Amino acid sequence: MADRTLVVGLGNPGDRYAGTRHNAGAMVLAELAHRAGAMLSAHKARAAVAETRMSPGAPRLVLAQPMSYMNTSGGPVSALLKYYDLGLENLVVVHDEIDLPFGVIKLKRGGGEGGHNGLRDITKALGTKDYIRVRVGVGRPPGRMDTADYVLKRFSGAEAKELPLVIGDAADAVEMLSAKGLTDTQQYFHAKLS
Repeated sequence: MADRTLVVGLGNPGDRYAGTRHNAGAMVLAELAHRAGAMLSAHKARAAVAETRMSPGAPRLVLAQPMSYMNTSGGPVSALLKYYDLGLENLVVVHDEIDLPFGVIKLKRGGGEGGHNGLRDITKALGTKDYIRVRVGVGRPPGRMDTADYVLKRFSGAEAKELPLVIGDAADAVEMLSAKGLTDTQQYFHAKLS
């Protein structure tokens, strides 16, 4: 990957949504900022942003969390790519994924949005699906629960105990991705599933 990567952690702003499944991407972004000792600050692209390196000599990362609601994430992402003069190959979007069991981390480039309104809006704003996603498994809704209600709920007690490990794994995936690229990172994290 190029020397600078825009890493976007998706979520909804405000205390009401903190700790919900839909904010898994934002939690990963907060973990990356914590590891780097970086403070996110307001950016004119309607996002909280920090430019940092995870370690001396590591590739530069632009950590960003849109300050818009999830379903309008595309505007801030598009504006940040323009501001930093970055191409799609330098974009990584971290998000919750109901089609993966809780705790599973997978990476892919392109593909469908699986009903995820944040991804759908980013794809619409960019005019393409061809960007890298770090997918953080949050599991499927139980029974007939509405998906929108499910992702806006907090994690169960058992999940909450495991959540720091899951967020840490996803943050590790972003770090490895920026240093070693998609294929190596996929091989490592997807092999953990077998």
